[in-house]
Parts: sequence; structure tokens; C-alpha cells
Amino acid sequence: MTALYLLRHGETDWSRTGRHTSVTDLPLTPTGERLAGDAGRLLGTMRGATRPALVATSPRGRAIRTAELAGLSIDSVTEDLAEWDYGEYEGLSTPQIRETVPGWTVWSHVSPGGETAEQVGARAARVVERVRDALVDGDVILVGHGHFSRVLVATWLGLPPTAGVHFALEAAAISVLGDERGEPQVKRLNVPPVLE
Repeated sequence: MTALYLLRHGETDWSRTGRHTSVTDLPLTPTGERLAGDAGRLLGTMRGATRPALVATSPRGRAIRTAELAGLSIDSVTEDLAEWDYGEYEGLSTPQIRETVPGWTVWSHVSPGGETAEQVGARAARVVERVRDALVDGDVILVGHGHFSRVLVATWLGLPPTAGVHFALEAAAISVLGDERGEPQVKRLNVPPVLE
């Protein structure tokens, strides 16, 4: 059985402090680099040494660097895997945004100048279609971002993009999606890259 492996990029200063990061290209922290390497070893343990059918990443440096440190050979770099565009809220934390927009969440409110949940969901649907085609030939590994990958999990399960709120994805964590008798399934979610 082939599977889709999602790897969230390693820690950056902004991901560590809860600042929304889409187009700003921040480097991984030293901890983020270490965890990306650990994630690569964990991926090897989870799926073995067989070459995946497809390894794709977001074009952001933090995702590409995570893939490199995880020992992955990148086949494709695509804007479809980029993080949710937060528009004017880029670089702000949720508490900062809530100072002017009480109760704001990316899942329930507009990000002025950024993407809507529906737009992110449309990108996720394109990715899922491409992944399903590639899974015929073997596993697929996608290296990307937190909010987008949460939307991708929801899309895989046939849920609306806003259902991504129900899935947690920490920096450098791995999730595994597959099918059981034709029904989409979450096999593992948010597995930390810590090897003892």
C-alpha cells in the first residue's frame, strides 16, 4: 500500500513565536535544522529506503532546506504547496490580530490582501489530484507548511478547507495519509521527529 507523507518544515523564529509566515522566507533555526534531519531519519524508519514516486516541496527556502536536511531528493517545487497567504497579517501573531479583530482566526475570518479558505482549498484539491495519480507508482512525500498542510488533510478526507482547524501539525512533524478499501484515511498525524 502506498501512502502520502506530509512533512512540515522545521522551526523558524516566527513559527516558534506564533507569527503568521507565508511569503516571508525565514531560515530554519538551529533547532529547526536538527529536527529536519531527525524527521528524515524517522521517514526512513516509517517507510524504508524505497525511492518515493514523488517528492515535492513549497518554493519557500524553509521547506526546501527541510527536504534537503531530511535527505530527500526533490522532484518538484510548486507554489501549490506554499503556505496560506496571510496578506496584511503576515508577520503578526493571532493575539496581535485580535487587538483589532476580536475572535479572529485564519479559519473563520478574512485576511485582508491574502487568501480565503476556499482559495487555499482549491490549491489543496489540485495537489490531492496530482498525488493520487503519483501514488500508483509509489509513496509521495510533500514538504510544506502548517496551515496549508492542515487544509490538505481536510481535503484528502473530503472535508471543507476550514475543517483543517481540527488537525495539529507541529514544526518538522510527519503525517501519513492513505486509504482503506477506497476510503481516505489518516494513518498517522503530527508524529514528532524525535528518535531516542
